[in-house]
Amino acid sequence: MKLGKILTSAVSIGIIVLGACSIPERGPAVPATDTARALPLGIHNARFFADGDPKVIVEEGMRASEREVAALRAEGKSTARLPPVYYLAVSGGGDNGAFSAGLLNGWTALGTRPEFKMVTGVSTGALVAPFAFLGPSYDDALRDVYTTMTPDKVFRARGITAALFDDAMADTGPLAQVIAGYADQKMFDAIAREYQRGRLLLIGTTHLDAQRPVIWNIGAIAASGHPGALELFRKILRASAAIPGAFQPVMVDVEIDGKKYQEMHVDGGAIAQLFLYPPSINLAASGFLRQRHAYIIRNARLDPDHSASERRTISIAGRAIVTMLAASGQNDVLRTYFVSQRDGVDYNLAYIGADFSAPKAGEFDQAYMRALYAYGFQESKDGRAWHKLPPGLERSATPKL
Repeated sequence: MKLGKILTSAVSIGIIVLGACSIPERGPAVPATDTARALPLGIHNARFFADGDPKVIVEEGMRASEREVAALRAEGKSTARLPPVYYLAVSGGGDNGAFSAGLLNGWTALGTRPEFKMVTGVSTGALVAPFAFLGPSYDDALRDVYTTMTPDKVFRARGITAALFDDAMADTGPLAQVIAGYADQKMFDAIAREYQRGRLLLIGTTHLDAQRPVIWNIGAIAASGHPGALELFRKILRASAAIPGAFQPVMVDVEIDGKKYQEMHVDGGAIAQLFLYPPSINLAASGFLRQRHAYIIRNARLDPDHSASERRTISIAGRAIVTMLAASGQNDVLRTYFVSQRDGVDYNLAYIGADFSAPKAGEFDQAYMRALYAYGFQESKDGRAWHKLPPGLERSATPKL
């Protein structure tokens, strides 16, 4: 009888708690059949679906080349043979983004850092990408972001009930403020100017409703002149770093045939932790004969991270997720390598080596990030950062038949 009363009381408390809580509301999702028709701010080339028709991305690339040729002619330069192009892809990795920040600044110090025709970024790589795109004049700001970051500048933790009644375990309002501080009108205008010269800045998010990878064309958004463009840019940066479940998703407003909808966007790493360009695009068949060089920064180690796992459900599940993310990142590195080899693109890869062993007290530990920044800086400045083959392929041997 006593047990029955306890159970009844527990159920009653549960009902009261459920009645008092409600999940955050959202606008209606875009119908599945209209996913590709939804145009944020009405800008036709604001974004592309990486798994969609490659024709629209190819056309954007052709227009970029036309703008590049026009800019070269305006500068009095010959366009009989186009100069070599350099691509940069920066991966996700949370606070490990300090590695790419140090690497880029060390590259500037070395004196061989090129101007990139295209820069892509996912998650923390999306936060790095605008600085990398705009070049060495933004090196100091990039260094400051990744050497002064602390947890309270990224998120505010929520209570345990957030797992059931909210959209994430943490509020990323502080990160939004950090993004707004550097992603200002001056930066946005600079991105627009570079877009007019034929350069591309592309950021990846995951359209969670549609389960599709999205490539945002930041230069086109910046050059649109739309009054809401800067705010959309900031939303994209925040969305690309929105780790599902941990950080809030970002809602993007769209309109179709006069009806308003909302899309839910999260970390691009939910699908791919880095991208160069969709494998469906074959640069070798583009018709443009020019040298192409790709630089891939993986903000993580690529060797196994051994750790004894506790025999507890939460520990096992967490370890498995970390393992899947590591495997996904390695697969992304291999994919970009094989695609670049198919297309005749010179491949260069940088990653955190096994020789980096600074202790880490927790997420966004400032001492750890500063050590990692210094490591990336020195690796780059000393000319040791870039590898021609991903790990594993370096060790492979050709079998004798």
